[in-house]
Amino acid sequence: MMGPSGSGKTTLLSLLGGRVKEPTGGSITYNEQPYSKHLKSRIGFVTQDDILFPHLTVRETLTYAARLRLPKKLTKEEKQKRAIDVIYELGLERCQDTMIGGSFVRGVSGGERKRVCIGNEIIINPSLLFLDEPTSGLDSTTALRTVEILHDIAEAGKTVITTIHQPSSRLFHKFDKLILLGKGSLLYFGKASEAMDYFSTIGCTPLISMNPAEFLLDLANGNLNDVSVPSELEDKVQIGNSDTETRNGKPSPAIVHEYLVEAYETRVAESEKKKLLAPMMIDEELKSKVVTSKREWGASWWTQYSILFWRGLKERRHDYFSWLRITQVVATAVILGMLWWQSGGDSPKHMQEQAGLLFFIAVFWGFFPVFTAIFTFPQERAMLNKERSADMYRLSAYFLARTTSDIPLDLILPVLFILVVYFMAGLKHDVCAFFLTVLTTFLCIVAAQGLGLAIGATLMDLKKATTLASVTVMTFMLAGGYFVKEVPVFISWLRYLSYNYQTYKLLLKVQYKEKNDWVDGIKVGNGVKEVSTLLAMVFGYRLLAYISLRRMKLHSGA
Repeated sequence: MMGPSGSGKTTLLSLLGGRVKEPTGGSITYNEQPYSKHLKSRIGFVTQDDILFPHLTVRETLTYAARLRLPKKLTKEEKQKRAIDVIYELGLERCQDTMIGGSFVRGVSGGERKRVCIGNEIIINPSLLFLDEPTSGLDSTTALRTVEILHDIAEAGKTVITTIHQPSSRLFHKFDKLILLGKGSLLYFGKASEAMDYFSTIGCTPLISMNPAEFLLDLANGNLNDVSVPSELEDKVQIGNSDTETRNGKPSPAIVHEYLVEAYETRVAESEKKKLLAPMMIDEELKSKVVTSKREWGASWWTQYSILFWRGLKERRHDYFSWLRITQVVATAVILGMLWWQSGGDSPKHMQEQAGLLFFIAVFWGFFPVFTAIFTFPQERAMLNKERSADMYRLSAYFLARTTSDIPLDLILPVLFILVVYFMAGLKHDVCAFFLTVLTTFLCIVAAQGLGLAIGATLMDLKKATTLASVTVMTFMLAGGYFVKEVPVFISWLRYLSYNYQTYKLLLKVQYKEKNDWVDGIKVGNGVKEVSTLLAMVFGYRLLAYISLRRMKLHSGA
């Protein structure tokens, strides 16, 4: 498919690939049957943007795709072998252990990245392969190699449909058939090798040697510079109608477009339609394969969860253990330890001083995770849409894997933080108290993460999500029981929503339960109510996030 920007190439490709809902007029059939979810396993779709995880290697990316998308009947080893075969088929063997890379991570080249995207789709050996501008941003040699790979796939008996913006003459001659679009209308459909002959029959021939693709795009744009003007259009110009004439005496683009659409409809459209509508002898078994509406997942729910869990762990370990993040946590812990250096004691004054430290721990680990978790789903939205459109996994498997793969990583830095602060500040010297402090902090982190996930998944807009999170976190902090001891009755319910308040009470209980029932104006209970409230937040916020993601998928029509 060729045409200028805005001519409808991507829209038509998305319609044919089942990525958007069918139009109100007309119909799309596959082997004379309408689109069904089962067809997702028979169709490959390469988007214009290269949507890949930057920290995974080429081999890891294709192996995960193979394990999630290839049929269940294949063993893990067979799926991995298929991934290696695709690597060699696409000429990626030299960079198979190189990270994909991204904006801030050095990785493979643009051409290799595009081939990885193609590999992600051809790994399932699709009957139909759709590609949206696979040569955009590539130099002519790399673009030619990419198109040659696609040509080989087509030669092997697959149907390859691609949009292309402005191919070189060598690229143009690789295509078997051509659709030329202009302003959403069909200007030509037929053999690519016969396109120039067709346009010469309607009076449009290049006056100078020209790349066929360049000539066709000029026509689609209504630009007749260096192109002979058909006699019918010349007559219109000679009439002298200002609406149809441009400054250089050529017809306006609107008139050229109208003429080309009319010429196609009168000369070619009917015969092409007859060819397309002619009944085809299709084997009943093939028809039945298209008719079945049952989804065929490439792996069981548990296998999907396991694969996505380990993929998430590999992808995000680089972010979690960056020197910047470790330095931030350790530096904060050391500063706190020095400010509250060996401040432990049984007197009310010592207890009040240490209560300030415990409240800061509750606030710090209630603030930090919210603003990390907010970015989770908005940043992965494009990847989630792409993979869910291809039926790679169930949303529930992705959601649970995404939220649990963070937990092992989230536990390491808080333990390091507590190790530094606990002994420097002289908190209660008791093994049980130390582990309960770590456990309480971890519970606070998981609850705060849940809030961030819920806000991010509900709004899916980073500016709005950050603003709402700032207000919410600040409110929870103020209602946390340290700044205001006596909260008015009409707003006292805020305390029960504040994980800072619940965490603060639990930390006070761990340190001082045996010494005093009241610390810094707060009654220290047995902790059951606080733990129950935090657990309700952990699961409640995540449930809200899951429902929001599920609604997002319904709205996008996938």
